[in-house]
Amino acid sequence: MSKKIKELELNDLRKTFKGVRDFVLLEPLKLDSAADYTFRKVLREKKVRVKMVKNSFVKKVFAENGVKVDLGSGPTLLCWGADSPKALGTAVEASLKQLRPDPKLPAKIKEKIGIADGESMSLAELAKIPTRQEAIGGIVAALMGPGAAIAGALAGPGAQLASILKTLEDRTPGAGAPAESAAPAAEAPPVAG
Repeated sequence: MSKKIKELELNDLRKTFKGVRDFVLLEPLKLDSAADYTFRKVLREKKVRVKMVKNSFVKKVFAENGVKVDLGSGPTLLCWGADSPKALGTAVEASLKQLRPDPKLPAKIKEKIGIADGESMSLAELAKIPTRQEAIGGIVAALMGPGAAIAGALAGPGAQLASILKTLEDRTPGAGAPAESAAPAAEAPPVAG
């Protein structure tokens, strides 16, 4: 491959991966054309893109973007896209399971590594990372928990005092017993006629 063609490919990869920080790297083992089509189609429906790249190009582009990763040997299928690292990881995991429904069958694609915001991890860990909305929800819940406890502590004694005052108000003056338990008034005898 000439230097000019290599430089064109590198520039294309730089442009494609500019600002992308979440990836899944896979190694195709026994991937036939039908399985490759199915794999890419399922991922395309989930807004995940797939590209076969040379390891040397990936290392160079990742190093320029501040992502350090050991790719090992063999060709690399690079998956990126989706809304979050979790969505990317779960989409790729589901696609891999669909390609290999029976664990006794040989694997067609092998997981290399997952990358979330420049950090290397396994595909299973990538699928467990909370989305942005889940992380914000967790922070809000952590902040609201003590606030709700304080509000309850402040409102609790006031509610108890109001309940006691209501009970005292319902009692009849001087009798000392609630109005409902007072004896019924004497009834008048029926008039004969």
